Amino acid sequence: MTSPDALASGKGHRDENFPVASRLVRPELRPAILAFYRFARAADDVADHATAGVEEKLEQLARMEDGLRGKAGADAKGEALHAVLRTRGLSDQHALDLLEAFRRDVTKNRYADWAELMDYCRYSAAPVGRFVLDLHGEPRTLWPANDALCAGLQVVNHLQDCAKDYRALDRVYIPLDTLAAQGASVEALGETRASPALRKVIVELAQRTSALLDQSSVFAGAIADRRLALEVGVIQTLAESLTARLKRFDPLSERVHHTSLETAFWAVRGGLGVAVSRFARLFGARS
Repeated sequence: MTSPDALASGKGHRDENFPVASRLVRPELRPAILAFYRFARAADDVADHATAGVEEKLEQLARMEDGLRGKAGADAKGEALHAVLRTRGLSDQHALDLLEAFRRDVTKNRYADWAELMDYCRYSAAPVGRFVLDLHGEPRTLWPANDALCAGLQVVNHLQDCAKDYRALDRVYIPLDTLAAQGASVEALGETRASPALRKVIVELAQRTSALLDQSSVFAGAIADRRLALEVGVIQTLAESLTARLKRFDPLSERVHHTSLETAFWAVRGGLGVAVSRFARLFGARS
């Protein structure tokens, strides 16, 4: 019997499009975030493996769930996360929600409309931010803003990688009704350049993503933990920048991802924006 590690992509937290447990996060919390990330990364690799069959993938995800629930010898990353959660008195529900999303990735490759895609994001993206908030002791009143930001990040990733997902996995996250409304077909994702109709679809979805990021714009300012607020501010700014790029560039034929230098620029800008805002509020409160 193979293990989830046998299906690993080799991708790590430094390879992601957005910061994962960066040095802005309190050092004592970074190991817990990385344990959660490694669990999620392993499950994602299982779901996205190019040659493993559906039954094998579902079997490996089940083993990861067993490890997460504390079954010895089931899965090392699941057991490691279980230990972290038990030590810190945290629920395993966020990790279980992620597994639901990865099971959908294995068994579902089309999304009918925006509402269906947002329901997927509720399981594939929101649990990550919710876990980090719980780890920091932040209130659940922040969950709506978190969910909007996480969904926005997820859609950005889907749009950037829409051609790769279709070609490699026959997986399409772009809502079918949005494609149909513009007269675009799923097969257009296999072309080397987006058709005018597909470009309209991508721009429309980028605009919807901008609306999500408008909802999450208050998120960083509402977080009590200063370092986490800075991290969220960085992520918000990077997401806004990428969304703007998707409105201008064709992800089938042009680079949308930031270069390292661009990432650094937007990260500094986002962090400074939050720092200045917090200082202004603190100064105003003392005046």
